[in-house]
Amino acid sequence: MTVSNDAQSKWPTRQADLLFHDLLLPTETQQVRRRVREVAEREVAPHATLIGTREEAVESFPWQPFRALAKHGLFAIPFDAEYGEGLTYRAAATATAVEELAYVSSSMAAIYDVHCILAGHALARGSHTLKERWLRPLVAGEVVGAFATTEPNASSDLSTEAIETHAEETAEGFVISGRKRFITNSPVADFVIVLCRTGTRLSLILVPLKGTAGVRVGPPDKKLGNRGQLTADVFFDRAPVAREQLVGELGQGLRIALATLTYGRIGIAAAGVGLAQAAFDIAAAHLQKRRAFGKRLGEFQHWQFKMAERATELENARNLYQKAALRLDGGEPFPEPEAAMAKHYGTTLAVEMARDAVQALGGYGFLRELGADGTPYRLEEIYRDAKIGEIYEGANEIQKWIIARTIFGRDVTG
Repeated sequence: MTVSNDAQSKWPTRQADLLFHDLLLPTETQQVRRRVREVAEREVAPHATLIGTREEAVESFPWQPFRALAKHGLFAIPFDAEYGEGLTYRAAATATAVEELAYVSSSMAAIYDVHCILAGHALARGSHTLKERWLRPLVAGEVVGAFATTEPNASSDLSTEAIETHAEETAEGFVISGRKRFITNSPVADFVIVLCRTGTRLSLILVPLKGTAGVRVGPPDKKLGNRGQLTADVFFDRAPVAREQLVGELGQGLRIALATLTYGRIGIAAAGVGLAQAAFDIAAAHLQKRRAFGKRLGEFQHWQFKMAERATELENARNLYQKAALRLDGGEPFPEPEAAMAKHYGTTLAVEMARDAVQALGGYGFLRELGADGTPYRLEEIYRDAKIGEIYEGANEIQKWIIARTIFGRDVTG
């Protein structure tokens, strides 16, 4: 999809290219940004309106853009040289890729995040056999990955007491029973990495979704936004899984899952920046041209000050996720409080900037499509898509608690 102020016949000016001076990221990451932007605009943008607006269904999964990302090597960005590009700053590059994808399509950014950051990152902690069987084809786009922690009665709380899905050890491996909820990519995925109880501790087990007895994926959920990001319940009814499918050590699943989700939160923060930047650019283009009371809207001080505030917040949000990613690249598996700050700040900004942009465009901001001539408008989609960022991969209230824990310590915050 292409956008401008009213008719959205072309991309608006990339205000970040005028305002943001990328002094934090290494040259290799800046090169990744340029490459991902080119791929996103050429391969994803033509499908973005359909991805973001049609109702969720298995046949609606955006296979053409997904395969294009694989073809152009974008799934290789997060991984070492044995399986991927072997970049020095892989987390920074991956988060930057998510930002660029989200600018064009929030759904594609979410699919990428789960496929590469959650499923891929967890899988990279597995055995050589697992990586050869699943990670290599994941990078090539030959399989789709999913990652399952959330359950009907467990989401932010991933304690042993809260998780009900359990794996019973057998002579051959495990038998899994339980139910996972809101599992991204599951309606089309080839495998899912499942957090489940093994005795008194939690473990991660890879479950092939095709051909495993006792496994069933429900119909896709119907959501407010991110409609191209298919989610569904996954049911396990004494599903047998070989011991070789264990990811990492038995009983170490929670630590791997939390490290994976921390990485994922950096990606969600970057997606928030991408969405906020898209809304900002659409608003800026409109304010520069739309006239009211004999003046362009941008001549009114209200909008000058509002956009100046949002530009400053975009700068802060981008710097926060980049700093968190660079700490991750530096060897810190839990880069807090930066990851929590980045996720909370970036996703909140996306919601607030989307609201402001809709207000700036007035009736045009409220449109999905203009009936008179069929012109599509994207802000309605951005407004719907932005909200989930404040909720998933750790609600923003949890992120504030993590920040507070850094300030006061666990003995105060719990």
